[in-house]
Parts: sequence; C-alpha cells; structure tokens
Amino acid sequence: MNSKPILIVPGEPKSIFFEILFKSLKLNKIKSPLIIICNKKILYKEIKKFNFRKKVENFDQNIIDKKKIRNKKIYLINISNDNPKIYIKKCFDCAFLLLKKGLTNKFINGPINKLKTLKKKYLGVTEYIAHSFNEKKFAMLIYNQKLSVCPITTHLPLSKISKKINRKLIREKIIIINDFYKNFLGIKAKIAVTGLNPHCESILNFNEDDKIILPAIKSLKKKINVEGPFPADTIFLSNNRKKFNVIIGMYHDQVLGPIKTLYEYDAINITLGLPFLRVTPDHGPNEKMIGKNKSNPLSLIKALNFLDKR
Repeated sequence: MNSKPILIVPGEPKSIFFEILFKSLKLNKIKSPLIIICNKKILYKEIKKFNFRKKVENFDQNIIDKKKIRNKKIYLINISNDNPKIYIKKCFDCAFLLLKKGLTNKFINGPINKLKTLKKKYLGVTEYIAHSFNEKKFAMLIYNQKLSVCPITTHLPLSKISKKINRKLIREKIIIINDFYKNFLGIKAKIAVTGLNPHCESILNFNEDDKIILPAIKSLKKKINVEGPFPADTIFLSNNRKKFNVIIGMYHDQVLGPIKTLYEYDAINITLGLPFLRVTPDHGPNEKMIGKNKSNPLSLIKALNFLDKR
C-alpha cells in the first residue's frame, strides 16, 4: 500500500535547503513519495551541484491520480520563476491547494526570509500558513522526544509581549499541546509554563505572572498535567526539565534559545492546530553557509522521518 506523499516547498532559492535535503535522502531511506514544489531549473541546478543521482519525475498538479504515486519516488511540480517576487507564494499556493484537495496531510517547507518574503504582513511562516487555512487557534511546537518547547508569542518585539499575553491565549496553547500529545502521540503531556518576568517577580504594581499566567494554569490543573509559572532561568536545569516533556514560554527566545543549546539540530518545528501535519527543520536560510557543503541535515532528517511514519 502506498503511503501518503510528503509535499515539500524548498522556500528561498538561496538557502541551504537543497544541500540538506539531498544529504537527508542519501543518509536516510524514506518510504513516502516526495513531491517537491519549486522551479525546475532551480532544482536541477542544485541536483547537479550536489551530484544527486536519484530520478525525479514530473507531476501534473491538475491531474491527481493517487494510484500512480509510488512509494520511494520523487516527483516535481514545476513552478514558474518569471516573477521572483511572487515565486515563493506561488509554491505555497500550489501546496495549499493540494492539501485542501486531500492529496495528502503531510507538508514540509524550507526556510523563508520572513522580512523579505512575508513583508511584515505576518509574524512568521507559522502565522501565514494558519491564516491561509483560516485557523485562529494554533501553536508552534519545537519538538524533541525528550523535551519540546512552545512560545506563547512568536516573532514579536520584546516591547510588545506583555501587551499580547492573556489568560485565554495561554490556556489555548496549553490545551492544543495537551491534545496533540494525547491524541496524536499517545503520550500524557507533562507541561511546565514559565513566567514572563525575571524570577517571576516584578517591581511594578501589575505582575503578569500573578495576574495572568498563574490563573490560566490553575484553571486547567484539574484536567491537564500543567505546572508553573517557573522562573525561565532555572526551569531548563537538568533536575528541573527532566520532570516535564514540554516547556511553554512567554516569548520566542525565552524557550528557543535553551532548546537549541540543549539539542542543536535534533528538533523539528511542528505547527499544531492545522488540518494537516506541517513540519519544518528548525533553522533559517543560513545564506552564509551556501556552497560550503557543511550544513547539518539532522533536523530535516528528523522532519522527514516524523512524517514518513504517519
């Protein structure tokens, strides 16, 4: 029986994605068919550069016959690059259409230059994809089997974070994560939540840790294994973090900095709350490393394996 294909949008033409993709496929056997959505000239230029020898077959997005999609095969949907300003959007639009048509429920995208491509309209690719599917309740989970993290806010400037967090948003993220672990992974999540302020203390009259975060946690404790708020500077110590499999923080770098320090490339970015599985390797375009053939493919290997097993 054929597995559902994995749709792949490589993202920025100038990035390390193709390097790590070809390394991943050489090092790792993937059963699921792969459908790469990009410009043919760009793909074959990268294939030649990295001496990738596996055959790539053309795929007509207008004629979907699931029976003809074979395991272990690689397919290409050619997207015109006549207008580079909208090229990446066209790639995503094609993937979104196939997902909505039910071709598959597996999607990987490569890194995107958010300021250049999204042009400040969305905080990040996670928000762009969620908006494209009219999903208002979603969460960014940086997933590792031992320990995962989730930021309540993603790419907000620090000056705006305190105004963004509220009880409803914190409860929403906790519930989404708990449901994912329970219903999808078959695991009972043990969730820790950090405070916003250093040591969960504030010199101001209004302390978000006491007035917002603590009440949100207390309201869920009877149904969900969640504790906090914990000071962010100590929750990641070995004796503390081993008590949990998810740590939720109030902002992006509060939890992504520690998880990348602990596991480096051994983590993947999963968007929870979508009607399909969207996974991406946990790194950016890394233009400084282009052409050096030194980039680590581990995160993409993990992403491909995660989807291949589903």
